Amino acid sequence: MDSDRIFDAFPAPSYRGNQRSALADIQSAFEAGNDVVLVRAPTGSGKSLLARAIAGCARRGADATPSQATKAYYTTPQVSQLDDVADDDLLEDLSIIRGKSNYDCILPDETETPVDQAPCARERGYDCSVKHRCPYFSDRAIASNRRIAAMTLAYFMQTAGSDVFRKRDVCVIDEAHGLAEWAEMYATTHLGPRTVPFWEELRVPALDGLDDAVEYADALVDRCTRRKDDLLEKGDLSAEEAAERDRLQELISELNWFVEDYRDPGSATTWLVDQSENDGNSDGEGGPVTIKPMDPERYLRHTVWDRANRFALLSATILNKEAFCRGVGLDPANVALVDVGHTFPVEHRPLYDVTQGKMTYEHRSETLPKVARTVVRIMRKHDDEKGLIHCHSYDIQDRLATQLREFGVGNRIRTHDRDHRDADLDAWKASDDASVFLSVKMEEALDLEGDLARWQVLCKAPYPNTGDSRIAHRLEDGQWGWYYRAALRTVIQACGRVVRAPDDYGATYLADSSLLDLFERARHDVPGWFDEQIRQMSEPELPAFDPGEALAGRSVGRASGQRRRGSGSTERSGSKTSSAATRSRSAGQKRKKSSNNSPIADVWDTE
Repeated sequence: MDSDRIFDAFPAPSYRGNQRSALADIQSAFEAGNDVVLVRAPTGSGKSLLARAIAGCARRGADATPSQATKAYYTTPQVSQLDDVADDDLLEDLSIIRGKSNYDCILPDETETPVDQAPCARERGYDCSVKHRCPYFSDRAIASNRRIAAMTLAYFMQTAGSDVFRKRDVCVIDEAHGLAEWAEMYATTHLGPRTVPFWEELRVPALDGLDDAVEYADALVDRCTRRKDDLLEKGDLSAEEAAERDRLQELISELNWFVEDYRDPGSATTWLVDQSENDGNSDGEGGPVTIKPMDPERYLRHTVWDRANRFALLSATILNKEAFCRGVGLDPANVALVDVGHTFPVEHRPLYDVTQGKMTYEHRSETLPKVARTVVRIMRKHDDEKGLIHCHSYDIQDRLATQLREFGVGNRIRTHDRDHRDADLDAWKASDDASVFLSVKMEEALDLEGDLARWQVLCKAPYPNTGDSRIAHRLEDGQWGWYYRAALRTVIQACGRVVRAPDDYGATYLADSSLLDLFERARHDVPGWFDEQIRQMSEPELPAFDPGEALAGRSVGRASGQRRRGSGSTERSGSKTSSAATRSRSAGQKRKKSSNNSPIADVWDTE
């Protein structure tokens, strides 16, 4: 790696904000001998441009011996982030490759067939006459030869050990804050009707502990191998059979990984096995099984850390260096942290306290109607501006939507379901009315710059679901710091959805009182720029509850970043924050009201 090239490799014609100083700090961190540099850069820092500059420092072929790694990888867990890279003219030299299922075959009569089910995947010895023009194999060949290959983290992990995507000199991981959790998810094996092609033929025992699970996994590998061999003997397969063959191979790999890792005395991975109840009546049989790793250090070593010489990990929410390193299997002594300051004026990104009580499951029926009334008042204040409501769960989304419709403001709200979330989101973003989108799990990778959204509401403190055995295991082990950081990370990510540039602005309303408790409990891990937002948090002056007035505005301005001084502009400008002390309550004042009871009382939620 030649870090002296970092400024020349920066792709923009000029720097903005703290980009130049950030590059200097990153360069110094690598020159100090660190193998990994964490770059904590808030929204609007231009992380993708910083990532391109770092990747541009990778060793070039002309400067390398045959045994030395060259070139760079750019990877991100979020598909939308990769889409943004693909659309950015400044990043056009990042060569993007996606999984086979994202490409269609170009053969006649096969143009609607994904490449992973095309004739080359179905028929033994198939000699494709247009393989050189196949969109997948063409992109793969280009990416494997270009200086910077860009892909999702899922594809990157899947290609570990590949002859095509070998070890490179530099790897940049964007939005890396959830790397440990993503690795746990990728390394999890689900055994059930939707994942095992011949599930109905299996007799699944009731598993009593990990030893039983390992024994069953061994037996299932044998069954999957025989089934796959039977398919391979057929030679020519249908699209469905080709998909089954590929799934069987995935299962074999996943199960073998679990068995080998569990039996390895040197592995640091903790495995958990969850089993559902059997829907049938057979005694001694169990239902679907989920095999989960915790802190999959060995898995990350194989799929990530062995793939490059130097790494840069970028995110706004790597909150604690030592804890992050522990979670992903890195030695903090070989890792540097570079902090990039926030350049958005704090008055453009205000937090407002409209808390109505706790939104945990046991308190929700009492609190949610109050939240709904508050939402109507906020809608009235922003009657001509689009807004986003982070519902946290589909239960909250459904109940809140029902309550808002009963109040008479249903014409202004939009929702989505699990199957059409992207289409419903795109339709809302494209609309010209001042509608309000009730979202679930959209705290990350959502860009609502300008008039796409001027305000948002956080309905619930986004603590991880304690119904997940991994999370319950961590809490039983006393890992409350991890739990609070996970929730805080999601809050900070959510707060960045509606303020995307220095001249953009957007208000964030906090409706769940547990959010204030979270700020207190995680106070040692709050970045300075976000702590400034918390300390300037105030109670807004909202208009009276009047559903008819909340429906008054019917259109919004469409120019990105346009600033309008209509209703609520005084509040957005921050003047209320500096107004009478009787109307302003800092986070520090609120913290005095935190409960001294066990934290489980506030955050335990199995919904």
